[in-house]
Amino acid sequence: MSELVARTGRHQQRYEDGYRLISGCIPFKYRTVGEYGESKQVVVLMINSASGPGLLFPKGGWENDETAEEAAEREAMEEAGVRGDLVHFLGCYPFKSKTLQDEYSPEGLCRAAMYALHVKEELECWPEKSQRERTWLTIPEAIECCRHVWMRDALEKGFSKWHAEGMISTLPKQGLRNSLG
Repeated sequence: MSELVARTGRHQQRYEDGYRLISGCIPFKYRTVGEYGESKQVVVLMINSASGPGLLFPKGGWENDETAEEAAEREAMEEAGVRGDLVHFLGCYPFKSKTLQDEYSPEGLCRAAMYALHVKEELECWPEKSQRERTWLTIPEAIECCRHVWMRDALEKGFSKWHAEGMISTLPKQGLRNSLG
């Protein structure tokens, strides 16, 4: 049960050149559409913000004892209650946070490494279930609902471009990635 407890605090956070390093993902799955289920549509998972209006993708601090990929997977489970396979690195997206200012990043500068996560499991219970609601949206719907400009950029410039290019997996499977260290 310990894996269903969210990590908290900033004592293990990574920083680089005045930026707090963040890792997150755009969780997605395929939804069957059409009268006879003849085609598949990609939908992405967004969650409500714990601090205001609008929808977000799971993200959070990348900690010293994990890789960026592990942090993205952890945040997806903690915030959105989903598990799956990271299949593509979408890029790094800098942003300025009003709420993440601290002694190592007094200006609240952050840099988010974002990934595409192919969802394989939706959990019934997860650490932030009492604070979060999940919403599956088409890409155009998600672009409209996205709270932060940098997340919209990750969706439009990273995920949508990858989607248009055929959604080819560019990261090793999780078991292989873990064995590589």
